[in-house]
Amino acid sequence: MSDLDKLDRAILGALQADGRMPVARLAETVGLSETPCARRLKRLEQAGYIDRYRAVLSRRALGYGVVGFVSVRFAVHDRALADRFEREVCAIERIVSCHNISGTADYILQIVARDLDDYGTFMRDQLRSLPGVTSVESALSLREVKADGGVPLS
Repeated sequence: MSDLDKLDRAILGALQADGRMPVARLAETVGLSETPCARRLKRLEQAGYIDRYRAVLSRRALGYGVVGFVSVRFAVHDRALADRFEREVCAIERIVSCHNISGTADYILQIVARDLDDYGTFMRDQLRSLPGVTSVESALSLREVKADGGVPLS
């Protein structure tokens, strides 16, 4: 990140807050004219600082009232088994994030469900039957305090 100057960071921060911002407004926001701003944006995209653009959907508006964080443990640590588990997890839409972690668990998953019954059914019928899973431990979110705000740019 050392090759990013103050204007690059400002562009990234503005886009992180609003990925649909037109270049004209982006340029105005960061204090550049449109052409140099567009060039910088293209350079930042090509250099890989911007992975993709997307809309952040409201899980509540879409009917997902429950968020669970699930620690998943394996009894056998086999690379092929882990690869199968990861492929299957990536194919399940309601698993919104999956991290291979250190500590007592092997993975931590963030899962959305419509309600507690839906969550329980998903745990029983899908999650516990994934390859390699020998135990799961859930923690349900009571209230979201901070959503994914992006990465720090300082």
